[in-house]
Order: sequence, then C-alpha cells, then structure tokens
Amino acid sequence: MNAAPVVAAVDGSDDSLRALEWALDAARRRVAPLRVVHVRQYAAWGQTDVLVAGPPDAGGDDVLDEVRDLLRDRADPAALEYVAQEGVPGAVLPELGAEAQLLVLGSRGRGGFASLLLGSNSLAAARDAECPVVVVPRPGREVHGTGPDEPGPRVVVGLHADSPDEATLAFAFAEAALRGARVQVIAAYPWPVQTWSAPGQLVAPLADQETIEHETLALADGFLAPHRERHPDLRADVQALPGDAAGHLVAASRDADLVVVGRHRRRLLAPARMMGSVTQAVLLHAASPVAVVPPAPPEE
Repeated sequence: MNAAPVVAAVDGSDDSLRALEWALDAARRRVAPLRVVHVRQYAAWGQTDVLVAGPPDAGGDDVLDEVRDLLRDRADPAALEYVAQEGVPGAVLPELGAEAQLLVLGSRGRGGFASLLLGSNSLAAARDAECPVVVVPRPGREVHGTGPDEPGPRVVVGLHADSPDEATLAFAFAEAALRGARVQVIAAYPWPVQTWSAPGQLVAPLADQETIEHETLALADGFLAPHRERHPDLRADVQALPGDAAGHLVAASRDADLVVVGRHRRRLLAPARMMGSVTQAVLLHAASPVAVVPPAPPEE
C-alpha cells in the first residue's frame, strides 16, 4: 500500500475517538493506511491528569493501547500504524501533515477549558498543516437557519467568486465522489452594498441585488466547469446567497457529511499562515465535520 496515510491524532478523549472513527472511514474510502498518532507532553503547572508526568515511557502508551483494543478485528493490521511522539501538540500536530494526505482531529482534546468550542491544538493544525485537516465536532451542535432542501449525502463547499481556490473545490468534488454525495456550493456576495460619497452620505448601489446574484452564479459556474468535467457523474448545485458567508455555511452544515473551506494564501506583507475569519467561524459553529484545505501552491 503506497498511498500516503490518513493520520488520526488521539489523546484518549471522546472527541479524539470520534475523530478516529471518521479517519478510519476516510482511510477505507481512499484505500490508504491509517496512522494513529498520540503526542505526549510533560506535565506542567500540576496538570498531571492531562499530560504525561515526567519523561514519557518509550515502552508503552496507554492511549495507543486503548486504540489498539478499539480497532482490533475492525481493520487490517497491515493498514494500521501506531506512533507515539513527544513534544508540544500545537507544534507537533501540524508537522504530521507533511507526510499525510489527510489529518483528522477532534474539535477539542483533554486539556484547556471545557467551555471552549475549538481547542488550540486543532486550530493550530488547521492553520499550519501542509495537508487538508478535518476537524470533527462534538455531537449536538445547534445551527440556525433552514435545513437541507432535500435528503441524501452532501458535501458543502464555500466559493469566493472573486478569488476562488482550486484546491478547495478539487477536494470537495473528490470527497463527494468518494461518498457518492452531491456537492452543495455556497457562493455568498455582499449585500446590501453601501457606498460613501461624503461624510455621512450613502449612495444607492449601482446594481440591484438580482443582477449581482446572476453575476455571482455565472462566475461560480465558470469556476466549477473543469471540476464538473472531471466528475461528470457528480451533481453540483450552486447557491448565490447574500450577506454572511460563514452564517450560510454553518446553516448548510446541518445533516451534511462535510463542509469544505479554504485557508488564506500567504501574502508578501503577511507571510505567516492565516486562517481567515469565515473559516474560523465555520470551525467554531458547524454541526458537521469541517475540512480546511491549504491553498494550491502558486504557479511558477
């Protein structure tokens, strides 16, 4: 089996075990090995119930032993690998993406504050890993807005009509093909458009909302054309919606198989990796697993 592995990060928490189940299914769909990784860290500030107290014992790992028991007779042992690493999880986890085709984590681990919706390690991995990162949320998240327009498996993807990212669209279509799902494309456009002509004076928009919606749909269809050609059997529906892109994506996450969002490109004046406000809001509030896809490298 020569395919790059699907990596599942575990720490013994219920969140990480849910992510493990998602990763196991993803590896089977891709006919790829599953690498289960536990990053062990020294205890600090008395957190002996969360981190390893003293140097980790290289001879055994209770978390990985638990996973071995859980996966026994459920997966081909030749397609499974167990790895214990030492270090700061927020730094080590993103590095796992260098050799993976997919990195899967729970939305929160065992450390930190229970009230947080997204743990710092999951956020760091989604922001910094070189491969797509899937964050699996806790069950029971409530989202507002209307539910899916029809039943059936769905992969939702956000499309920025002004600057679409091909890697994000390609990942969404490929994932939908693996799942036998339709693609639901959300293309949000700003509305109402407000223009200031002088202090305190607003100018009415030059185009009406219907015109902007039609232009957004036309742009989206053009960007989707090559992906539809590569996946002629896939159904891809486009919605042009006004206003908050994050809110529309979160609403669409109800009963979805996956929501796919992109990560900002590095810019000359901002060379650090950036998450983006829409992507971070979707990670915090979506009811379904969320895939964060790094941008395609710029063409030479």
